[in-house]
Amino acid sequence: MTQNAVPHRALITGCTMVATLMQALDSTIANVALPYMQGSLATTSDQITWVLTSYVIAAAIMTAPVGWLAARFGRKNLFIVTLAGFTLTSMMCGAAQSLEQMVLFRLLQGMCGAALVPLSQATLLDIYPAERRAAAMAIWGIGVMVGPILGPTLGGFLTEHYSWRWVFYVNLPFGALAIAGLMAFMPAEDSNDTMRFDWTGFAVLALGIGSLQLMLDRGGNQDWFSSREIITEAVLAGLGLYLFVVHMFTAEQPFLPPAIFRDRNFTAAVLMMFLIGIVLLASSALLAPYLQNLSSYPVETAGYAMAPRGIGTVVAMMIAGRLGTRVDQRKLMGVGMLLLSWSLYDMSLWTPDVSGQRLLLTIVVQGFALGIVFNPLTVLSFATLAPQFRGDAAALLSLFRNIGAAIGVSVTAFSLAQLTQVSHADLAAAITPFNRLLQSGAAGHLLNPATPGGAALLEAAIHREALIIAYNDDYRLMMLATLAPLLLLPLMRRGGNRAKQGQGALPPGPPPRGSGPLEPITLRVVGRGG
Repeated sequence: MTQNAVPHRALITGCTMVATLMQALDSTIANVALPYMQGSLATTSDQITWVLTSYVIAAAIMTAPVGWLAARFGRKNLFIVTLAGFTLTSMMCGAAQSLEQMVLFRLLQGMCGAALVPLSQATLLDIYPAERRAAAMAIWGIGVMVGPILGPTLGGFLTEHYSWRWVFYVNLPFGALAIAGLMAFMPAEDSNDTMRFDWTGFAVLALGIGSLQLMLDRGGNQDWFSSREIITEAVLAGLGLYLFVVHMFTAEQPFLPPAIFRDRNFTAAVLMMFLIGIVLLASSALLAPYLQNLSSYPVETAGYAMAPRGIGTVVAMMIAGRLGTRVDQRKLMGVGMLLLSWSLYDMSLWTPDVSGQRLLLTIVVQGFALGIVFNPLTVLSFATLAPQFRGDAAALLSLFRNIGAAIGVSVTAFSLAQLTQVSHADLAAAITPFNRLLQSGAAGHLLNPATPGGAALLEAAIHREALIIAYNDDYRLMMLATLAPLLLLPLMRRGGNRAKQGQGALPPGPPPRGSGPLEPITLRVVGRGG
């Protein structure tokens, strides 16, 4: 079956998009419901964060072997099983009666959900011809990019008007429809019963990724490297990732083929996806508390204020999808990175009384910039890559994006706390008995540090100003981080004729694993060429 002859392409696209959106939403939809879960499950504020941490760790660990699992059991079979597992475990999370149950069910949900995004991407790449892949990746990217943005908004609405349990129950009808659609319309692929799983490679990778995620999630609460726990996790993370790289390049059959990194476009795209991931969630993670704590926005209003970011992303995805075959994708990415840098620079100049019009414009531009970068980046990463590597490539892109997002959130949260302390000390140094502003008038009366009430008001004012300065510095740091991916653009190629035909350069040696029946002509050429 050729790509142009795939029946029910629109229905398959719809089902894969539902799966993508479900997984993307669940990465952030539970965030705003944590205080309600804490009361219902009778836990502390530190314990309830395991509801998020358990999902993130399980999803990160299980993302890497998705390509191998799809090749071994067939992409359709794996897609249906993991989507059914994700839907079932979502219901179990909603029905959890204790913290132990919730953490266990979230672990299972993360294990099942890890495969949904890379499987959706690989499926769309296979069922669409090369000239329509930019549009297909635009549709897919909407779910990946908009899901985490709209997650807090939808989660806040469901929690406030219904119950935190509906944050998980909402997956049932959509999951059931997507499963039925995939079973009925998605083309089946052959499985490879002769493949053996690389347990050594998976074990050391799981050790590295799991330890890294724990270090990033708990570092802020444990005062980072002053804690033995964080030092231990850092050592285990470095050891696990080092052993995995060595094993991948020396083992006979690693579950991640090292030949995938011979493609220059893909290697550069992985690095760029990691850098984009740092800003993707960190910027929104900072914006929500800024609006609530400094600008005094209600929780629901803050969620609605962030929604235009998703609108900008959708518009950019559609534009990039239409321009994909006419404009050099690298130019689109360059424009997007510059717009993203400008939006972060503008946010570094904000004060809590920022006007609604300026806030709206900046957030829309930021969402537009992310969309105009993400779509061409996804297309270029597969432009010259051999088709049989698509499953592994999609999994690796998702993995690096998630790791980048985790690092971005942790680093910005840590730097926010540190910069707040530094700014607080600098501002407090000016509070002396010789400060004329505190010697007379209303300010001298209300903010008199010699009185308990004045000292408290003065401390609150200093802390607020220090926090504003720290937020501005954090956004300025992110602005600098967005300029680094521009250096990778010259390393990427447009793809040439082979990319237009949907065929990447094949590595020497025996035919790689994991090709499906959607491209039998390519497989025959590979087999004869040896």
